[in-house]
Amino acid sequence: MPVMPAAFFGHGNPMNALEKNRYTEAWRAFGQAVPRPRAILVVSAHWYVQATAVTAMPRPRTIHDFFGFPRELFDVDYRPPGLPELYEEIADVVHPTWVGADVDSWGIDHGAWSVLMHAFPDADIPVVQLSINALKSFDYHLQLGAALAPLREDGVLVIGSGNVVHNLGGVSRALPDSGFDWAQRFDQQAKQVMLTDPTEVGRLDGHRDFDLAVPTPDHFLPLLYVAGVAGATGTTAEVLVDGYSYGSLSMTAYTVGMDAPSSSGSGFAAPLPEGPPADGANI
Repeated sequence: MPVMPAAFFGHGNPMNALEKNRYTEAWRAFGQAVPRPRAILVVSAHWYVQATAVTAMPRPRTIHDFFGFPRELFDVDYRPPGLPELYEEIADVVHPTWVGADVDSWGIDHGAWSVLMHAFPDADIPVVQLSINALKSFDYHLQLGAALAPLREDGVLVIGSGNVVHNLGGVSRALPDSGFDWAQRFDQQAKQVMLTDPTEVGRLDGHRDFDLAVPTPDHFLPLLYVAGVAGATGTTAEVLVDGYSYGSLSMTAYTVGMDAPSSSGSGFAAPLPEGPPADGANI
């Protein structure tokens, strides 16, 4: 079985699930280029709780963890199988870190399915999610990502889904395809670190624009898991696709352990929904 890569996707607005643009085409190109995984382990910004847990149900439900979006987005039903036995493998490989088995409370949230339905549209590869423990430090998440690296040799594709820059309170509808100067500065520094020394990504909290770029850590932390895999395997990342949406969101995506495939997509990220302000829409 080939060794799997790891990847980080800037998922942005969940409406990207229904769109065809240069970001979703890059995700699709990734799915076509990667060897077929035995399972996919997703660390999503949207399972941010006070525990470290792994979904361990045979048929995880599709979670529509947002509001203020069109009906068609709530109708999405991405239903790959789960892989309950992967919980034991994860628990073993990260020991002595404790990991709980979630048999009924979670499933597959939009941080996962909005990307996976482009990368793996057939929904025939088992998908498991790992929660982000809100009580833990950056070093904990980086080290846990490193501990997950051996799973790649057993056919498990590790994916982080979030956004390097994610400030919903700062979005501007006038900037659908560009970023504020502070967003660009932080994203570019993160890029330099990921391409040269991923283990230092946890030190970005000292960057001058960190508080604006990362007002809450949930969307940033999935990057640390992929950086941890890179550090544990002595590799660096490659940029799969990059760009910005609405001034204060980075759409940058990375691959680790494989060359980033080229894609021919065009167009900017999905439009924001009408109605409630973006900072209430949970993207």
